[in-house]
Amino acid sequence: MSLNRQLIATGFNDLEKANRFLAARELEGIDRGLLLEGFALSADPDLALVSLVRLLERSPQLAELVNGGERRSEALFRLLGASEALADFLLRRPEHLDVLEAKVSPEPAGVPAPLLRRSLLEAVGADPEAENPVAAVTGTAAYTALRASYRRHLAELAIRDLGAASPEDFMPTAGRELADLAAAALEAGLAVSRADLAGRYPPEDVAAVRLAVIGMGKCGAAELNYISDVDVVYVVEADGMDEARAAAIGTGLAAGMTRAVSSPGPEPALWEVDANLRPEGKDGPLVRTLDSHLTYYRRWAHSWEFQALLKARAVAGDPGLGKRYEEAVAPLIWTSSEREGFVESVQAMRGRVTENIPVNERGRQIKLGRGGLRDVEFTVQLLQLVHAKVDESIRVRDTTSAIAALSAAGYIGRADARELDAAYRYLRVLEHRIQLVRLRRTHLMPEAPDALRALAKAALGSLSTHRPAPEALLESWQRTKRRVRALHESIFFRPLLATTATLSADEVQLTPEAARARLAALGYLDPRGAVRHIEALTAGISRRSQLQRQLLPVLLEWIADGVDPDAGLLGFRRLSEALGDSHWYLGMLRDSSSAAERLCHVLSSSRFITDLLEVSPESAAWLGTDKDLAPRDFDTLWQEIRHQMSRHPEAREAMRLIRLIRRREMLRIAIADAAGILDQTQVGFALSDADRAAILGALHVAEAGVAGTEGRLTNMLVVAMGRQGGREIGYGSDADVMYVHRPLPGADPDAAQQQALRIVSQLSALLQQPCTPPVLAERPLEIDAALRPEGKNGPMVRSLDSYREYYQRWSLIWEAQALLRARPIAGDDALAADFLELVDPIRYPEQITADDVREIRRIKARVESERLPRGADPARHLKLGRGALSDVEWLVQLKQLQHAAAVPALRTTNTLEALAAIEEAALLPAADVRTLRESWCLATRIRSGNIVSSGRSSDLLPSSRRDLEAVARWCGYRPGGAGALEEDYLRVTRHARGIFDRHFYGEPA
Repeated sequence: MSLNRQLIATGFNDLEKANRFLAARELEGIDRGLLLEGFALSADPDLALVSLVRLLERSPQLAELVNGGERRSEALFRLLGASEALADFLLRRPEHLDVLEAKVSPEPAGVPAPLLRRSLLEAVGADPEAENPVAAVTGTAAYTALRASYRRHLAELAIRDLGAASPEDFMPTAGRELADLAAAALEAGLAVSRADLAGRYPPEDVAAVRLAVIGMGKCGAAELNYISDVDVVYVVEADGMDEARAAAIGTGLAAGMTRAVSSPGPEPALWEVDANLRPEGKDGPLVRTLDSHLTYYRRWAHSWEFQALLKARAVAGDPGLGKRYEEAVAPLIWTSSEREGFVESVQAMRGRVTENIPVNERGRQIKLGRGGLRDVEFTVQLLQLVHAKVDESIRVRDTTSAIAALSAAGYIGRADARELDAAYRYLRVLEHRIQLVRLRRTHLMPEAPDALRALAKAALGSLSTHRPAPEALLESWQRTKRRVRALHESIFFRPLLATTATLSADEVQLTPEAARARLAALGYLDPRGAVRHIEALTAGISRRSQLQRQLLPVLLEWIADGVDPDAGLLGFRRLSEALGDSHWYLGMLRDSSSAAERLCHVLSSSRFITDLLEVSPESAAWLGTDKDLAPRDFDTLWQEIRHQMSRHPEAREAMRLIRLIRRREMLRIAIADAAGILDQTQVGFALSDADRAAILGALHVAEAGVAGTEGRLTNMLVVAMGRQGGREIGYGSDADVMYVHRPLPGADPDAAQQQALRIVSQLSALLQQPCTPPVLAERPLEIDAALRPEGKNGPMVRSLDSYREYYQRWSLIWEAQALLRARPIAGDDALAADFLELVDPIRYPEQITADDVREIRRIKARVESERLPRGADPARHLKLGRGALSDVEWLVQLKQLQHAAAVPALRTTNTLEALAAIEEAALLPAADVRTLRESWCLATRIRSGNIVSSGRSSDLLPSSRRDLEAVARWCGYRPGGAGALEEDYLRVTRHARGIFDRHFYGEPA
């Protein structure tokens, strides 16, 4: 066989480079056959070859080890083929090359923690038996000795790990030993720090200060990675010493310990010591007394901090103080699921982890992505926090032990536990092997085929001679991720169904109390009610019940992710009962996960949508495709309404159908809005089109009814005003309008006026009738004509000539301002054109006087003082509050009155379009326009969120945290974003008010 074929068979990828290095003088005298046999053991022969040549150049005696054959050189080839970083360490520290002579065992054992502690303390000259060991060497020399000793042990562990027949079986031992090794490094670093502090404080004072180092995260759980930040918390204590002085010495000890393991030096840093999980995070003191820790946790800690404390373990420093810390925080940990906001906090933390993954890494994440390590850990930890308050058997820290304990106690089925454990071990082995290469903190699956090939080999046991293809590794990884996600759903929710519906004998049965506890911890405020709904959905042997039992584990999780899981589950039950055995509904839930997830999201987040779905359950079919959720434009809606009116000429039935069409479109728009298909502008346009079509239909019905008995005397026009005129309405908005008519030739003007009054009265009555069946969250379309000339004191409807005379003789500046949003929406087209020709010179004047500006300012000030509801907080009122909708709109309209004659782009009824024109014409600074736009859009979105989430309209930023959370979710904030929404709104409106004051009141009239 040629050399190249031998190299390919051995696993080399870069044949040209391999040939070049094999010809190096350093390899002279080494048996070629034994060399290739050794490289066959390497995960990455290319890497092993380069490292071996480099080592031989420095230490030629290694040639004897290679010539000794596989039994002597296995450790060398396995290590050099898996870790470039550890090869570099041996190059730097050839005195440790003897680690390569280790015997490889397919069933390796771990090294006890006391031996690791002793070894690292002795490396810095400290007495391992001393109560507070003090290093004999300090500074760079101590750091170098500590780190070299650490890396020697790391190399020894890596050799045992790589030589194991089953890496998954050895993984918990490796993680435990890595955590013990890190703890030993911290202990030795603390000994060095005590020696360093001797020059700053009296030795007796340093000795009197007890410092306990509490490991958190994977270090605390004794399941550390090869390279990872080591999370810690510090506890300090000193009898008879001033607390401030004890804290200063404790801080010095902690800082010195961190320098010993993390500062730059001849021997590189080991890893970062991260103390950000301490109380108050980066803003809190580095060290605290035990009492201070407990005070914080009892009074101010967030719920997620107790989840972090689940892993807390004393790893270095004073063992007695560390033990007391563990015992003191334990009761707080195991009762934390009872805290208000516990679920939201855990969900928010979980959501942040996913959201913070860079987009280009999401498909490569082993740890944080869907179906990754974090999903396993989250599942296990939440189960522990839910059930361990009454079951001490599951109070364990590391994940593999926790899975076993949860299974033994009956909280996870045995089969599920085996699969979850296997998946977790497999993912951790992949993570370990990836990190070993360069000892860098990474959790990303490599992309290069050569790197994938090496990883596939490294993840196999030492007894395997197979070299899997990269595609096989990726398929195995993807399969594991899918299974982890499915297990998460099964483990949380399947036992709930087993409890309520008696699925099968081999299914784990939770007690009713445990099932309710789990539901409560997942956010259901009425666990008993939730259990009743599950029973109703899964009872019996019908096809629907069987399918519900299959789907509910997934659906319950999606519902639990919403703001109001109880309402969501109730809504789901009612919808399912209304649709019965409809084949399309059951098929959609089974076959379209996106449709099912959308359904669960809206049911648990929107009372408005849920109520509308309950009376129009067939509309759930839209959830399956974006195409069905696209709003119907005005022409399409009007064509449908005309068709219905032609088929149902009777006024009552025609109007009923028109109202149902409007309600259907509101539901379609709301679901599309919730699904993120529409932006805010599109929502306003779509809702306005639905209202316009309904008003036009009602006008035709009213005209037919009135004129049918007395003959047609006049043409009618409905003009939209306010936000309806600007096509920027929200759900449940009133329709601000004006009515115009023009008598037909030869008609008596007075009779025409009376007929017009009867038509508009009938139109308003038709629109305000509720739909049948009625929906609590739905409001009929209220018609408000208060913006007509002379306001409520003026006639309800005027002829066009009457408008002309009024505007020429008596109109006030506020009426010109109101006309800025006038937009004909229903009635005679010729009359609409003539009306616009009449009002355009009024609303877009060549100029306005200083008196007009002062009058606008006076009216605005009066509106603020008189129309704001009594007791309402001006900072939280979305319409009339400081910097809110009214401020932005009045400032925009003032600029339109002043400049629209010269700037045609300002001749728009839409606020956002007007703001864009103001920015383009530089009538306001661009930064100010951006702030005004942000304030207006956020206030508008919150108003919609108020009605969509609760079914009730409100012009106030919610003060209830639950209501605020619901609105925040609607506005696009992540779970737990209520506070962020509140802060954003108060901030942007405060800035917007400053801009308003500066440009509305501050500029000369």
